[in-house]
Amino acid sequence: QVQLVESGGGLVQAGGSLRLSCEASGRTFSSDTMAWFRQAPGKEREFVALIGWSGASTAYADSLKGRFTISRDNAKNALYLQMNSLKPEDTAVYSCAANPSGGIYYAPKYYVYWGQGTQVTFSS
Repeated sequence: QVQLVESGGGLVQAGGSLRLSCEASGRTFSSDTMAWFRQAPGKEREFVALIGWSGASTAYADSLKGRFTISRDNAKNALYLQMNSLKPEDTAVYSCAANPSGGIYYAPKYYVYWGQGTQVTFSS
């Protein structure tokens, strides 16, 4: 059974940091493009960041560049998202996803495997 399981979410205050993890199982994801998406209450799911199979290629939503960093460890079948300088508008459910084709895609429809998500909530 193929699974993606996110962890690391929680409450965060202004300027705080969180590191999200996504552990994959059931198949090897080392050739997949992996990505993070997020969905805030009442809003559509939006692209956060993606990383190519080798880790050499990354891309970010324009509004998040400089604050978020995506990385992966193929030996561990794991994906990460380091989030710094968090803001209230970062409150959302963050989900990891995998695209087995290895292509660079920003839209959720191209991703085949999804995790359940982990909640990140800004606390004032």
